[in-house]
Amino acid sequence: MKEIEQLIAISRKYGSDSRYVIAGGGNTSYKNDEKLWVKASGYPLATITEDGFAVLDRRKLAVISERTYSADSALREEEVKNDLAAACLTKDRRPSVETSMHNAIHYRYVVHLHPTMVNALMCSRDAEAATQRLFGAEAVYIPYTDPGYTLFKEVENRIAACRASSGREPAILLLQNHGIFVGADTTEEIEALYGRVIGRIEAVTGVQTTKPASVPGSVADVLPALRMMLGEQGLKTLKVRNNSRIAAFASREAEFAKIAVPFSPDIIVYCKSKYLYLTGETTEELLAEAGTAIRDYTTQNGYMPKVLLVKGIGLVAAGDNAAGCDIILDVYEDMMKIAEAAQSFGGEHPMTQAQIDFIDHWEVENYRRKVSAGGASGRVENKTVIITGAAQGFGEGIARGLIREGANIVVADLNETAGTATAENLCRLARSNRAVFVKTDVSDTESLRRLMYETVCHFGGLDVFISNAGVLRAGGLEEMTPEQFEFVTKINYSAYFYCAQAASRVMKLQNRYAPENYGDIIQINSKSGLRGSKANFAYAGGKFGGLGLTQSFALELAPYRIKVNAICPGNFYEGPLWSNPENGLFLQYLRAGKVPGAKTVDDVRAYYMAQVPMGKGTSPEDVTKTVLYLIDQTCETGQALPVTGGQVMLN
Repeated sequence: MKEIEQLIAISRKYGSDSRYVIAGGGNTSYKNDEKLWVKASGYPLATITEDGFAVLDRRKLAVISERTYSADSALREEEVKNDLAAACLTKDRRPSVETSMHNAIHYRYVVHLHPTMVNALMCSRDAEAATQRLFGAEAVYIPYTDPGYTLFKEVENRIAACRASSGREPAILLLQNHGIFVGADTTEEIEALYGRVIGRIEAVTGVQTTKPASVPGSVADVLPALRMMLGEQGLKTLKVRNNSRIAAFASREAEFAKIAVPFSPDIIVYCKSKYLYLTGETTEELLAEAGTAIRDYTTQNGYMPKVLLVKGIGLVAAGDNAAGCDIILDVYEDMMKIAEAAQSFGGEHPMTQAQIDFIDHWEVENYRRKVSAGGASGRVENKTVIITGAAQGFGEGIARGLIREGANIVVADLNETAGTATAENLCRLARSNRAVFVKTDVSDTESLRRLMYETVCHFGGLDVFISNAGVLRAGGLEEMTPEQFEFVTKINYSAYFYCAQAASRVMKLQNRYAPENYGDIIQINSKSGLRGSKANFAYAGGKFGGLGLTQSFALELAPYRIKVNAICPGNFYEGPLWSNPENGLFLQYLRAGKVPGAKTVDDVRAYYMAQVPMGKGTSPEDVTKTVLYLIDQTCETGQALPVTGGQVMLN
């Protein structure tokens, strides 16, 4: 149907614009005389297709308007939900709870959103008077009413009163502390109406701007500790954001007070209704304050806080996963924008405690909360994993395997183009977990410090560090130059030390606040770390040394429950290290004469395959299984596990 195509188009238009929709809020509909198509719960407007709309029989839907329901609010809402389900023709899709309001508006198209500028007006002290000044009889103002059937009847009555007094169908409904409904018979009219509404409000408030503000480096000493404090009910992901607006609200108690109580149901769904404000001047003072505040909060509320505003650092989201963190940050910063603009209409007007309590316990909003939480079930769910050299080869393969198992992945690599593409590809495989790229030189301690900082800013801490980046320059004693030897040794041996030092600092901090928590440092070593390699001594020497470092680090870090192990893979023949046509190992070994009698690359390949009892090369999937084993177990450290198809066997 052309009309449904137009409904999809306008839904996506507004759904992908953060000025109108945050975290998928709002719903849209189209109706003819017999049926109503309305956005189903759990389907984001930004990407909605026809399958994202529930279809209802309008004749059966009309029963909700005519029937008398129970006086008990919980029973009444259950009765309404059952009648809504009975009217639904698409039984696999739950229609929006606001479906009856869409049906009550006689226009063909209805678009209900929670735009920032509209809520700046609707969540202000002068909302009703300012609505009259700005829109006069053009808009119907609806005072705050608990959502569900009660709100539907209030809207229905107000629409009926407007029809009776003016003889017209209202096109704009403005709901206090909630949002806006706009109705029209064409989507072009819908867009014109929204443009007029936003334009009039912005003429009073002005267009809001904000300036970037950096997150201080001290965050690396704070967030991992906070993450552990907040993890008693399950491992959390934390993410921090800062800009001039956030810094202003975090600057003093009086500014925080403006955003200390939610303005609308959406904020409660995603951020809960109480938020922590931390002001400690030093890191130790801040963490001591946080420990007390989090314990008190949990005792009083029965759950951990989702929002922490930290003076001097910024806005911190504590989510059940990385996707949840993004939603929390977006929704709470939008609340800041609303509070800021509401000053043009007499100041902010938060919800009352009774209104908050209704939303907090309402089944519909609990359903929305459950849907939005998502999940990424897997063996490393919600763990944060750094993988060096992850832009391609073994590193990319390990990252691909771990993101499917629920991990948040940091792709640490010098190759910015390939690394960015890999992170984007990993995100497409993710569910509620995420991947990011951080340009990293593992041989530079300052670059590694930046890697830890970026990891903590994105995910709040570090659970697993996989030291995978490595280089190889084949050559015998006569061919190898000092410069080549030093380069290979610096990357394969020295950089492992630099990486372990940087990673263990974050893990030690986490252990301080969660002594039962385990961390993992895993070196992707090589079979060449277990036995010598002819005309390849620079590589083998560094890998042999890596096993010595692994055992030594394991002894030192065991008291902090940080396990340190190495994996010694066999040859990944299909990867770029071996198969690159310009400088892969097959070609290097041919030129170096490492395989007697070999005349072609295929000769070199056949020689190496013949040495593997299992008759196969080692794949990234093989190594990933070993990585998962090492993370799962809690009793092995300082070990070197061969994954070679039997080519190298331990005594």
